[in-house]
Amino acid sequence: MAEQTSSTGMKKTLGLTGVTINAMALIAPGAFLWITYQLQAANVDSAGNPTSLDMWTGIVAALVVAFLTAFAFAELARKYPEAGTGSSYYFAEKAFIDREEPSHRRWARLAKFLTGWAAHLFYWVYPGVMVAFFAVVVGYVFLQIAPGPVSDFVNAVPVQVVICVVFSIVVGFIAFRGISGSTNVAIAINVIQLTALVLFSVMAIAFRISNPLHVAPGDWYFSGIKSIVLPHNLSGLLFQSTIAILILVGFESCTALAAETVNPQRDIPRGVILALVIQGLFAYLFEYFAMNYAMIQSGPFAFGHGLGYGAVAAAGNTPAVAEATGIAAAGISTAPLGDMIKQIGAAFFNPNVAFVLMIITAITVIIAILGTTLAAMNTGVRITYAMAQDDEMPEPLGLLHGKYATPHTAVWIMVIVSAIIGAIGVSGIGGPAVALTGITLASNLGTFVLYGLICALTMVSFVGTKEFKPLQHLIVPILGLIGNIIMVGAIFGIGLSSGGTTTLETEIGLGIGGLWLLVSVIYFVANSRAKGKHIVPPVSAMGGAAGK
Repeated sequence: MAEQTSSTGMKKTLGLTGVTINAMALIAPGAFLWITYQLQAANVDSAGNPTSLDMWTGIVAALVVAFLTAFAFAELARKYPEAGTGSSYYFAEKAFIDREEPSHRRWARLAKFLTGWAAHLFYWVYPGVMVAFFAVVVGYVFLQIAPGPVSDFVNAVPVQVVICVVFSIVVGFIAFRGISGSTNVAIAINVIQLTALVLFSVMAIAFRISNPLHVAPGDWYFSGIKSIVLPHNLSGLLFQSTIAILILVGFESCTALAAETVNPQRDIPRGVILALVIQGLFAYLFEYFAMNYAMIQSGPFAFGHGLGYGAVAAAGNTPAVAEATGIAAAGISTAPLGDMIKQIGAAFFNPNVAFVLMIITAITVIIAILGTTLAAMNTGVRITYAMAQDDEMPEPLGLLHGKYATPHTAVWIMVIVSAIIGAIGVSGIGGPAVALTGITLASNLGTFVLYGLICALTMVSFVGTKEFKPLQHLIVPILGLIGNIIMVGAIFGIGLSSGGTTTLETEIGLGIGGLWLLVSVIYFVANSRAKGKHIVPPVSAMGGAAGK
């Protein structure tokens, strides 16, 4: 189809494949098995017991909430194909402005602010999380290929921070060049990582079934399939789900691409659901099942014995690495998947082949993190651009580059923010994975708040209109809203009451979220006063159309 130009000045180049691929790039179907398994394995409850027995069921719970929210996003995208780059921010305004009652329309601006704040907490922190993960993966690879002074140097905090800065700049440059190039990168990334992780998953399941090491039945971490797929503890399931949402977000990101989609009313709703089905329902449930199924907890072949962990630098304690086995070892390794590939590969082939397989997988993960960070940046800056066009953000953030038609000022500011957040993630505050989990929870807090608001906005937009359908526009959004509220409650309640590192992680996440909210409120109030805008206009000011 011939290239078109939208009213925003952006080029319409994306069809269903482009829309879906860009959303899939943000979810990254393979990278997160490598980079988040450690966070999930390291999580403990208030008694110090690991919650990892509910890792897979936590993903299922997060997936249910994600699907409920995805249907809400799809319905709003279908109703408002003209959303352009605004996505959830635009939906928030239209849901209220399109109501006939002036008393409803007056809440449009406040709804936009709340939605925009949550979207920014999600989309502007998320790239920083990916930047930190990238630095950790690079450190792990150096520990494998150059153990000793070189790997110690690469894994030192100052060097990890430098890696974060350089990676942020590289991704920012790609985003600066435009969405078409980003789509081509995303297609290659998805094919590579899906292929690599499916092959690993098949190997992991075959490893458990064939048992080439003759592992005793009681030495596996999970006794069998039922132990993986059935819940063990409600609080453990809930907190695992608050981490697991990180591996499922992204399906909604394509709603910010309406200005660059040829047929947004048809393709964006389809892309939202299709991306989540492929990556959440098929890829991650399969991959995490395989990883857990192959985990050896105790005995002479327990996961962690003599695997040469990347946890040496992260923990700063070589003996602790040598002593840890099973899920505890996974919790201090910077790459449990890499270590498991070496273990399984050595059992089927030999250590040299296993090492090569691990390095190849690590490279695919690095590529996947690039795509994920890029997709998040593309989405975040486009929502920022829409808010600036709406005079709710500083004017420079609403400028498009003359050649590439991208919001270039917002891109480079996001590069700086991502580097800072990434640096916090690799700082080592509180111990291995604590700061990394903390910034992850900050992004996830924004995710759950945004998703909850979208579910509520779906009801506002459809209930009482001719388009209203009880299942799609009331029952599903209510269930989605309840699910997201429960997830936020789990971050606050379970996280703060658990004590130890879990509480510290939660405090870091809430601290970043609180600071983000404070800055947003200050700017919102100051901007309103400077421009004479009502935050909530009086009914008399609404008339036949919403005022600003």
